[in-house]
Amino acid sequence: KLTDEIKGIVNVRIEDDWSPEQIAGRLKQEGIISLHHETIYQHILADKKAGGELYKHLRHQNKTYRKRYGSAHNRTGIPNRVDIDERPEEVNNRKRIGDWEADTIIGKNHKGAIVTLDERVSKLRLAFPLAGKKAQYVLDATILMLDPIKSFVKTITFDNGKEFTLHEKIAEALGCDTYFATPYSSWERGQNENANGLLRQYFPKVMELI
Repeated sequence: KLTDEIKGIVNVRIEDDWSPEQIAGRLKQEGIISLHHETIYQHILADKKAGGELYKHLRHQNKTYRKRYGSAHNRTGIPNRVDIDERPEEVNNRKRIGDWEADTIIGKNHKGAIVTLDERVSKLRLAFPLAGKKAQYVLDATILMLDPIKSFVKTITFDNGKEFTLHEKIAEALGCDTYFATPYSSWERGQNENANGLLRQYFPKVMELI
């Protein structure tokens, strides 16, 4: 349960247009409290039902509420998936550093994988080899790569693979927002897709990665 003190801190940051994921990440980073971002969404919803206006500070207030408090899953099978259509325009326009694209490269016969991350403005590429494409492996590798530079992680846009089902834990650990490209529209993560194509020159589809 949120104490009045924590509610006060959360409210101030919501009013400064922080996302619940960013707030939860910062509270944990500052050693104040380890709080799941869904708890903050529930707090916002309770405030709205009581006549409050905290929900107006959510970046996509109406769509976000439908996604958060409607069905927890969707046709992709990814819980609480937020579509790329809800991504801030400043991400689409490449106006800042800190917006990433993510995917995985899978080895032949599903033996081994590589999780890849590309920052949209600086063109920085990070890649990490995995024993397989289990969601837990991808979660651990993504946090391992981005945690040292998480002040430069504002959003991550993922492919719709099941290996990204733990995206909410990634968002909470890094204090960022997560989005998903439209299914079968890899061009929406064009930078990542192009870089993966280059990587495939060295790790072709006929190669096992472990």
